[in-house]
Amino acid sequence: MNDVGLRSERGPILLALMLAIFLIAIDTTILSTAVPTIVAELGGFDQYPWLFSVYLLAQVATVPVYAKLADRIGRRSVMFVGIGLFVLGSVLSALAWSMGSLIAFRAVQGLGAGAIIPTALTVAGDIYTVRERARAQAYIASVWALSSVIGPTLGGLFSQFLSWRGIFWVNVPLGAIALVLFWRHYRVPFERQPQRIDIGGAILLTSGLVLLVLGVLEGGQAWPWVSWPSALLFGGSLLLLLAFALVERRAHDPIIEPWLVRSRVVVATAFVSLGVGAVLLGLTSFVPTFIESATGVVPVVAGLTVAALTLGWPLSAALAGRFYLRIGFRATAMVGSSVATVGALFLTTTAVLVPSVGWTAAGCFIVGLGMGLVANPALIAAQSSVTQEKRGVVSGTNVLARSIGSSVGVAIYGAVATSVIAAGGGADSPAAVQAGAVAVFVGVAVTTAVLLIASAVIPHVPIDD
Repeated sequence: MNDVGLRSERGPILLALMLAIFLIAIDTTILSTAVPTIVAELGGFDQYPWLFSVYLLAQVATVPVYAKLADRIGRRSVMFVGIGLFVLGSVLSALAWSMGSLIAFRAVQGLGAGAIIPTALTVAGDIYTVRERARAQAYIASVWALSSVIGPTLGGLFSQFLSWRGIFWVNVPLGAIALVLFWRHYRVPFERQPQRIDIGGAILLTSGLVLLVLGVLEGGQAWPWVSWPSALLFGGSLLLLLAFALVERRAHDPIIEPWLVRSRVVVATAFVSLGVGAVLLGLTSFVPTFIESATGVVPVVAGLTVAALTLGWPLSAALAGRFYLRIGFRATAMVGSSVATVGALFLTTTAVLVPSVGWTAAGCFIVGLGMGLVANPALIAAQSSVTQEKRGVVSGTNVLARSIGSSVGVAIYGAVATSVIAAGGGADSPAAVQAGAVAVFVGVAVTTAVLLIASAVIPHVPIDD
């Protein structure tokens, strides 16, 4: 049981985790390529952004609930529900007859995705020791790198030569294999907790998160930031989250327990995940636009440029274990944050002086190397600070923080880029787009510097198997 790999005794479980996460990782990249074909057949061009927004809303809002359930009824049941909902949503999406129905079925996929990621990370924490976990996380991180290349390729092939509906049908056999592997091989003993789930708290938290993420996603696009819709959404979110905090103080078994907020390790690593999400999605969203405008390359090449980010991640994630076993979780995260800062400054400098595909890909690769040394050690530190019956909530908090960081980060970077581009002459001006990208890269550099501070305050967590 000391070996880590697909051929080891725990290999089938690791493969199931990788397949389950691959379903989520490839989802956005494969769908974005097929959007023009989908719009051409179903119509609803003004509605297509909701294909992504409703999925993210459903995912983010349900993560805390699933994480709590994983600690109460077991990882196995929650993973079955998550994969089942995702596959069901995929089948329904493949059969969609209008843009409205496709958006609704994407929400079903999001409900499944909210269970898969935190539960998969929790299972990895359950079956592997602290020393083994870095190697296991490297396998899992490689899934994201593969998806960044395979997703756009499959999306293009299905859209051009077959049918866009095939991008959803492909999830069915992958999900089925993952379910069978879990059913046959995941037998980790788990004692169900008798407490009742806090339904009222779950509803308040989910509603508050939905309004928050909806306001962040649509603000500055569907309506101005300073407007009544933004005020209603953010104000409503604040009121619901305050009501949630009051309800949780009296709840017998709260969704977010008080010890989570009091734990310095959980809070510090959550802030780290917040920054990781902002950096990753920020670069992924804006690098392709910058490269296309500055160099005139085709979209496929621009997409491969940002893929360097997800190629650097698994490479450093595979080495993260050697680092934290020698210097600890906190120091490893600080090294990674420093490397990411160097990469962001490199991106900023080259964008100003010599914008090119090669230099931008190199900068993204350096940032990815840094992220691999930050994200995994922070997650493993948080998981290692609690016992098994609390690991699901801790993993869910980490995933929730990264998702919120992604949403908020893209909104902030987007607002900055939009204002700079507008002031420079509009999106038709390459110089204006270049200036907007430079502003985003500066913002990423500031975020990685904050990430370094958050890493520095992670308390010492002993490496104990």
